[in-house]
Amino acid sequence: MDFDTLRDYAKIVRRDIIEMTYRAQSGHQGGALSWVEIGLVLFFKVMKIKKEDPFWEDRDRFVLSKGHGCATLYSIWSLMGWISREELMLFRNINGSLQGHPSRRRTPFAETSTGSLSQGTSVSVGMALGLKILGKNSRVWTVISDAELQEGQTWEALMFAGNRRLNNLTFILDYNHLQIEGNVNDINDPEPIKDKFIAFKWVVREVDGHNLEELYEVLNWCKEQDRPQLVIAHTVKGKGVSFMENDYKWHSAILTEDLYRKAMEELS
Repeated sequence: MDFDTLRDYAKIVRRDIIEMTYRAQSGHQGGALSWVEIGLVLFFKVMKIKKEDPFWEDRDRFVLSKGHGCATLYSIWSLMGWISREELMLFRNINGSLQGHPSRRRTPFAETSTGSLSQGTSVSVGMALGLKILGKNSRVWTVISDAELQEGQTWEALMFAGNRRLNNLTFILDYNHLQIEGNVNDINDPEPIKDKFIAFKWVVREVDGHNLEELYEVLNWCKEQDRPQLVIAHTVKGKGVSFMENDYKWHSAILTEDLYRKAMEELS
């Protein structure tokens, strides 16, 4: 798939996020909007998966550790043809299957349930180790949040992965610098992130998290490494909607009809 088509898909996904959270009158817009390009490059250009067989045994695994950003994931699933548009619009609805965080029980396309920050990091390490033990030529791709770096569980997982040289494991950090109460660096500064990961025996690259071509190059570079990889993707929380961009209050907020219409107009 060419990059121009992916750019068109990015507009669709962002409109879906606004539509889904407006209909539900709940959800996490900011952190969903910030990792759109990351998800599209992974699913349509980088990961080893089969659109016609989402449960293919030799597939790459994807884990959204920052589970609150799941509106993006669900929209991508719809573009893959794995769920219907009708089901997509039942996001957070009691009559639908798409929960406010990925649920393995309700949505089998989710490799694991996530939402409690940092649990996805440990599960991903376990998946990567298991694939190694089974002799599978499959990878684990995990999108994490900057606030997850404030969790001790993350660092236990990183230490284990580095010491076991799990080169089939990639973490992509959605580094939008904001969490529910404000700026990540003001609340509990995780820097220097790159130096810390290197000390834990990982390799690290940085990238513009909204540049499709750069993401494609770096994520393919990950496949050639002999250690686990961290991609620091610099992103904008609320990307694409002017009144949401770089405003932590849109980590999770309720859209009024006026703001919904304004957002959809900007994304048209």
